Amino acid sequence: MAETTIPAADKLKQRLIRLITNGGPISVADYMAFCLADHDGGYYMTREPFGTKGDFITAPEVSQMFGELIGVWVVSQWQALGKPQNCTICEIGGGRGTLMSDLLRAAGKLAPEMLRTARIALVETSARLTAVQQKKLTNAAPNMAWYKTLEDVPESTMILVANELFDALPDHQYIKHQGRFVERMVATCNEVEPQLCFSIGTGGIDPALLPKAHETAPEGTIFEAAPARSALMQQICERIGKHHGAALLIDYGSHKAGFGDTLQALYQHAYQDVFTAPGQADITTHVDFASLAQIATSLGCSTRAEEQGDFLLRMGLLSRAGQLGAGKSAAVQEQIRDDVERLAAPDQMGSLFKTLSVTYPDLKTI
Repeated sequence: MAETTIPAADKLKQRLIRLITNGGPISVADYMAFCLADHDGGYYMTREPFGTKGDFITAPEVSQMFGELIGVWVVSQWQALGKPQNCTICEIGGGRGTLMSDLLRAAGKLAPEMLRTARIALVETSARLTAVQQKKLTNAAPNMAWYKTLEDVPESTMILVANELFDALPDHQYIKHQGRFVERMVATCNEVEPQLCFSIGTGGIDPALLPKAHETAPEGTIFEAAPARSALMQQICERIGKHHGAALLIDYGSHKAGFGDTLQALYQHAYQDVFTAPGQADITTHVDFASLAQIATSLGCSTRAEEQGDFLLRMGLLSRAGQLGAGKSAAVQEQIRDDVERLAAPDQMGSLFKTLSVTYPDLKTI
């Protein structure tokens, strides 16, 4: 009899069930890490998530205007920094290289002297996506290199961009149970046919880390905390403080700290249960931009928080749309208008996605 091939999603799910059965429940953060980064079954290691044939469409995939306007922002920061030689333009988690490609094309037109001397650094943990980016960005800039971590990037004045990066970094969840917040865990249920499910752990969280309203929050309230995001934010801000520079973070989330369960899984542009197919669906939580901004200010950096729509409009979205549509057919102009709406309208990406600009304190936050 021929051996049945077990789909990768089922393999990872079965491994997680065995791991939990033998070793006990794991944190939501550990579950996210397995789902996204497991070498054999992790989402970003095995799947092509982007585009209409993938599971979601990011802003750079909607229109070239998004990456071009990020390029405008990068050039403005470089100019505000005094046009430093050997500046590093860095992107972490560059997907298929679309944003960086559009960014470099726009920056090359606005400030060709910047690209002649700048180091272009792409930080990417996935070997598969690294290969995709390298193919996409062939000859895009003279000095380009790939790194596994930000620590590997040589230190210098740095202008950093991260789009939809922080939402994928592991997030712990805490649930209010019997008057205190304890960690929410991933366990197994149903002894006959074990399945993944949530359970309540015993470990708590320092009340000082909770929003002020935690004492009056009802039972079952969820609070999310992401040490991995905080650590990366601290690393970015320390570089900016030491060598000067700027960072632009773009993600879906909130500029106000609070409570709520934002853990979600997305498969083929539709939401699904987070336990249905580990490794086959994108699993994320919303980003707490308030905590990231607090880290930045505590390290002496300046910040500017905006909705994505406001940021893009301020960078010249409508003007760029007009340039692209000039002399084009009615169909092309309509598509450009649709793209503007999708990127900037409050009921689409415009309000759901937020931006946080971080700069060295002596540099005007643009």
